[in-house]
Amino acid sequence: MRFVCFTLMPYRPLDMAERRKHRSAWVVLPNDLYDPVKGADEYDSYMDQLVYAEELGFDAVAVNEHHQTAYGMMPAPNLIASALIQRTKRVKIAILGRALPLVNNPIALAEEFAMLDNMSRGRIIAGFVRGIGTEYHATGINPAFSHEKFQEAHDLIVAAWTRPGPFSFESENYNYRYVNLWPRPYQTPHPPIWIPSQGSSETIRWAADPERRYPFLVTFSAHDLVARYLTMYRDQARELGYEASGDQLGWAAPIYVADTDEQALAEAREGIETLFNEYLSNPWEMMLPPGYTSLESTKRTMKLRAALGGRPGRMTAEALIESGTALIGSPRTVREKIQRMRDQTGLNNLVSMLQFGVLPDHLAKRNMEMFAAEVMPHLRG
Repeated sequence: MRFVCFTLMPYRPLDMAERRKHRSAWVVLPNDLYDPVKGADEYDSYMDQLVYAEELGFDAVAVNEHHQTAYGMMPAPNLIASALIQRTKRVKIAILGRALPLVNNPIALAEEFAMLDNMSRGRIIAGFVRGIGTEYHATGINPAFSHEKFQEAHDLIVAAWTRPGPFSFESENYNYRYVNLWPRPYQTPHPPIWIPSQGSSETIRWAADPERRYPFLVTFSAHDLVARYLTMYRDQARELGYEASGDQLGWAAPIYVADTDEQALAEAREGIETLFNEYLSNPWEMMLPPGYTSLESTKRTMKLRAALGGRPGRMTAEALIESGTALIGSPRTVREKIQRMRDQTGLNNLVSMLQFGVLPDHLAKRNMEMFAAEVMPHLRG
């Protein structure tokens, strides 16, 4: 099993009383609530955590992309990756979430990844996403075209990485007379591509295609949904004529380990509840702007909204643990929950979020140490 240490880099000094006066921590939250001095300290802390993950034996560290939000201070994750390259030697660096439809020039993104891959001597993992609905409010890009822009940008980037240039590329959204990438990627044929998602059936079918076979990561989902979507990926692969390997299946979840279940719950409560209730919470109209999802997905979402009475209530740490959305407990408890999912799905990739919400540095560091010492070794084989 491969273990990835992931952070969102949330802005922890956020005044929560002020935050609650606004409908979201995304897009509409006034940026005068951000203190650059405190923010600089936050970047230092998060970078130190990711560098420490290499010392603890993680296979990879991961960052991602979000815009105009206190939820994650990484609008340019390639910059974070560049800094990590200079401070690490062995660990893979996964950029799990470049939102391709938000990019005006995919060749520039292909160039950036190729540079990073050379600078790290082949330690880069590329993660491609459409970006959640709020990103389209933040950038002013029409979400109705996100699917086609994602696929066309992906095709252009992979072609730029792999085809001898110069060549021309024409699609509905991107037209280039000359595609001739300098530098080329260090890895052959190109950096691995992973696809994080919350379970879109369209995304599963696309990632599982035999021409791609991209690792698919289920994020922020209850245990039953994780098992369902990873099984859906396996079933889709079988329909397409091959058997998906465990290396194509992954799970991303917040995790907290302490000596006992009770201690873990007490220490993780504020962090996990602020993550879901303050940082992640968005009204439906911001999460799912018109055109962002297919008609089928929109109908499913409307049914869910009706079942929840129009808007979900506040989530408790107990409820998040019970659903399996968060893995919080003693080393034995956390190991058993991961192993149970592994037995159900055969997954080989676990993306562990060991700092979340307002969880302070000293607890995040101890959590990383306990997870690395008392969970990872039992699941390596």
